[in-house]
Amino acid sequence: EERVLCEVFADVLGLPRVGVDDNFFELGGHSLLAVTLVGRVRERGLPVDVRTLFASPTVASLAARAAAQSSTPPARATVEHDAGAAPRSTTLPAVSAADVDRIAGVVPGGAANIADAYPLTALQEGILFHHLLDADRGGDVYLLPTALRLDSRARVDAFLHALGKVVERHDALRTVVVWEGMPEPVQVVLRHVDVPVVEVELDKEEPDPTARLLAESDRPMDLGGAPLLRAHVAAEPGTGRWLLVLQFHQLTQDHTGLAVILEEVAAFLRGEEDGLAEPVSFREFVTQSRQQAGREEHLRFFAKLLGDVTEATTPHGVPNVHGSGASATEAGVPMDRQLALRLREQARCLGVSPAVVFHVVWARVLAAASSRDDVVFGTVLFGRMHAGVGADRIPGMFLNTLPVRLAVQETSTREAVRTMQLHMAELLAHEHAPLALAQQASGVEPTVPLFSSLLNYRYSSDIDQAPQPGLEGVEMLPAGERTSYPLTVSVDDFGTDFRLTVQAVAPLAPEAVCAWLTEAAEHLVTALESTPDLPLRDVDVPCGAEPSTGRHGEAVPAGARRAPDRGPVHTPTSAPARPASRQREQALRGMFAEVLGRKRVDSHDSFFALGGHSLLAIRLVARIRAELDAEFSMRAMFERPTVAEIAELLESPRKHTGQQVGDLNGDGRDID
Repeated sequence: EERVLCEVFADVLGLPRVGVDDNFFELGGHSLLAVTLVGRVRERGLPVDVRTLFASPTVASLAARAAAQSSTPPARATVEHDAGAAPRSTTLPAVSAADVDRIAGVVPGGAANIADAYPLTALQEGILFHHLLDADRGGDVYLLPTALRLDSRARVDAFLHALGKVVERHDALRTVVVWEGMPEPVQVVLRHVDVPVVEVELDKEEPDPTARLLAESDRPMDLGGAPLLRAHVAAEPGTGRWLLVLQFHQLTQDHTGLAVILEEVAAFLRGEEDGLAEPVSFREFVTQSRQQAGREEHLRFFAKLLGDVTEATTPHGVPNVHGSGASATEAGVPMDRQLALRLREQARCLGVSPAVVFHVVWARVLAAASSRDDVVFGTVLFGRMHAGVGADRIPGMFLNTLPVRLAVQETSTREAVRTMQLHMAELLAHEHAPLALAQQASGVEPTVPLFSSLLNYRYSSDIDQAPQPGLEGVEMLPAGERTSYPLTVSVDDFGTDFRLTVQAVAPLAPEAVCAWLTEAAEHLVTALESTPDLPLRDVDVPCGAEPSTGRHGEAVPAGARRAPDRGPVHTPTSAPARPASRQREQALRGMFAEVLGRKRVDSHDSFFALGGHSLLAIRLVARIRAELDAEFSMRAMFERPTVAEIAELLESPRKHTGQQVGDLNGDGRDID
């Protein structure tokens, strides 16, 4: 085992040799390389998973753990493909014949174009929820734009042709979502799709052509349309170059998947597509995620972690986690090269990933910004750790968001790093748990958000700086993205350098948060170097400082030049014209009871007080729309969650669409 592991460590890390006592993370390993390492080790017959690697990162300790485990590889789900119906899996809920007929009636191409159908993952459910929540306001926080500048129209055409070939390879790129009239939302893989291409003519006097094309492409997507990606192209005025904006919906794509797509596009452009690995179905990942741990196991873990947490962690009192992201502003700053090198060195000395150190940095900043000694915040999990062999080569939405907790009052800087490392290793076993379960397991009221800030640590590359063969003449441009959280910190790891990007809503100023992060990182690294027993609470963070626009980073609208916020929508003040009918109220009580699994529901019971969460809300709204023939929105249900209130709204002469319902302003009901 040790010999095999030494060989694989060296190969994955690009080193001439690795010794038995060498530590994967001290040698420069990180989560993306961990997925690759585990896949190659398992191909060599050793039963190693990512959680074991994080807990035993040396060759010797990992070999000992592998030897103690069974060598029997996990069984794969068997899938039967039938041209006349959706495939069946032994480990995923079957799609009934009636549901197949319903799907066939709404997807492009009908039954003949259906290749597969299966449930959504935890984060996909949450994304669908937010999409529906904002549907009546015309926004879509989960569009993932990619902006490129190409040196000729011929290059654009070749790029799009290669992209079409990549789409043909991967089912995640041919997926749509069907939820209305279904017992639960399903993702449907189509056999054939065409990437829509819209050509835009830009004004010759346009001061920022890229911004204009991004604005033109920033339109909500129909999740039942195909595919959930589109292209907008335009000649760049006066240059002979062309601009290309690709819009992916995050229901089917994440940043790692985007990198896979660009790599495969490059392979097609080089004429080397025959060397690409056989594509793996996204269904395999959904199966793995459902096998990872059961609901009760998730609940036990999060109850132990969060059961005594009774108050939300909200920096500077900003709680709203249901925003569209359009009102946020963004600032970014590269970390000083010397500080970055020092941080990496301390991570290496402690045998952890730099990501762990940044999580401790953010916990310290958050403690100061929220005036708390015990903080909870969201972390974006890679999601590919337990997705099986080849997970690092599959486009798709693998990410998940789950809570991290750290008490800073009695913890030294060194202990904090080690505690965070152990916590994040434990979290890997639950990386596909719904965030709703974590919320339910905590002591926080169900109508209050568990946290309102998010840390996203990601491994990045820049094809503009080092274009790979096949992508010559292609330049990556800033495009931006949004989240529903009022405060999001992204750390881009470029291998040597780091870049900090902050999106925040008022009164938080993103450029100030960048400054806090930079100074907190400086002080934490200094403490680890010279006084590692210094209490973490004594690491100085200037969170009371005023913003200094332009000093630490330039503030711009988050989502890079997106359409302006349409502003809050106001709650109606007048009562409905006539009382709700008993028949409709009785029907709603029955729907509540069935969706929530309760024997009885009263008219004044609140859906969320009875344990409702985002996925159940999707099911309930779908049933209301289908069975009561009502234009009823997700936002309306969040504003009026009792049976009686919904019945009143449905009896109003103007069928309620949610267009008059106010912003949720901090209503943190279970969002996954």
